[in-house]
Amino acid sequence: MLEGIEFLNKEFFWLLLLLPIAIAWYVFKRNKQTAELKMSSLKGFKTSSSWLPKLRHLLFVLRLLVLALIITALARPRTVDVSTKTKTTRGIDIVMAIDVSASMLAKDLRPNRLEALKDVAAEFIKGRPNDRIGLVEYAGESYTKTPITSDKAIVLRSLDDIKYNNIIEGGTAIGMGLATAVNRLKDSKAKSKVIILLTDGVNNSGFIDPKIASELAVEYGIKTYTIGLGTNGMALSPVAILPNGNFQYGRVQVEIDEDLLKEIAQVTGGRYFRATNNQKLAEIYDEINKLEKTEIEEFKYYNYQEKFRPLVLLAGLLLLLEVLLKHTIFRSFI
Repeated sequence: MLEGIEFLNKEFFWLLLLLPIAIAWYVFKRNKQTAELKMSSLKGFKTSSSWLPKLRHLLFVLRLLVLALIITALARPRTVDVSTKTKTTRGIDIVMAIDVSASMLAKDLRPNRLEALKDVAAEFIKGRPNDRIGLVEYAGESYTKTPITSDKAIVLRSLDDIKYNNIIEGGTAIGMGLATAVNRLKDSKAKSKVIILLTDGVNNSGFIDPKIASELAVEYGIKTYTIGLGTNGMALSPVAILPNGNFQYGRVQVEIDEDLLKEIAQVTGGRYFRATNNQKLAEIYDEINKLEKTEIEEFKYYNYQEKFRPLVLLAGLLLLLEVLLKHTIFRSFI
């Protein structure tokens, strides 16, 4: 019954302590409220069994109810309807540049580097509901998989479709991947522009130098986070293609140009991370998620409805009822 009701002046409830005091006083004084006449015998008098004298205490009960209602009204009961509206005040545009070269099929991450990345990246995308995200694929060359968009369903479908294919020229063109990502963001009007560049190798292909691409990122105010993906030491990686089209795997030394990735991150104001296993990769994306927070302004609207008026009206009616009963039905017993 009281669900959703709050009391603005709760201190008035202390006045309810007057009620037991009033009851105690009434019990103490009730025997003196009626005139007494002591007689040795009632013989010769006609006795009455009227129930009205027994109900005279109803007047006191009504008075207590009136007092309780007035105290509750003074406590200002009211209901509060809260409506919330959020407004994104600082949006972020993010492009994820993903290496899709054959080495991304290495099995040092489960089930392989590319699938592990897709799982973690999907969770990252789901956790950015207020930002626009795009995807860039690169190997020996690069292209835009998905332009920056706020439609996360499209981005997630495109991410799921990413796989190694032999259509893209082989190799690892870090400069090409970064330059394509910069091209997707250079005309963005967002307050913050971010590239997450991931690779598991060294720059050995493409016609754009990674340092030139990083200078372009600086020119357009684009921050770049770089991730080197791969274990330390040897990893089970594709080394040849069998006649049936499947890869033959062998133990290959993991080589990541960490100096280059650190330089790109430092120049553009980002950070470099090294992911050697699935857990570390997930932690990296979680840290980037915390570093690049979208500012959201929340507006709350309060609609108050005062509930003391019905209590005051009911108290007035009960008080009027007491006065009427006192001067009519119980007149002879007061």
